Amino acid sequence: MSTFVQLIWSILTDCLNTVPQKGYDDLQSIVPTCQTQDSLIGSQKLSKATVLQKTIDYIQFLHKEKKKQDEEISTLRKDVMALKIMKTNYEQIVKAHQTNPLQGKDQVTDQVKFSIFQNIMDLLFQSFNACISVASFQELSACVFNWIEEHCKPQTLREIVVSVLRQLNGQLH
Repeated sequence: MSTFVQLIWSILTDCLNTVPQKGYDDLQSIVPTCQTQDSLIGSQKLSKATVLQKTIDYIQFLHKEKKKQDEEISTLRKDVMALKIMKTNYEQIVKAHQTNPLQGKDQVTDQVKFSIFQNIMDLLFQSFNACISVASFQELSACVFNWIEEHCKPQTLREIVVSVLRQLNGQLH
């Protein structure tokens, strides 16, 4: 139980066991719903039953909030654990590549990599050049956003890359 709930609980039990009016006054000053009600009514005091009911309602609210926070903490802990696992996996991948950078028999040369990149960029530039208008900055901005939305979709980029790879594969073999 949180310290605030314990405080309210101790005041509640003190109300029932010791000086009743002081305990009710303490509850009214601590429980927010009693304070709001108190300011609306003005100088009129809340009944002891109302104070106790509002206190019980507030304690139940606090318990629900604590449960939500506990669930959020649990979710965050799981997320942290998942991120730690991912970090460890990536560190292992990096370490494997550092210890054996030439893993595999058929290494692709930098020239072939550059050629693939160049062909992909050429195709993208051709579509970009065909779609872009530079009449004004506003029109340019709108055209760029439209081009990105249309031509940089994952499926479209995948098709471009596959076609470039097929074309280069035909040239190499």
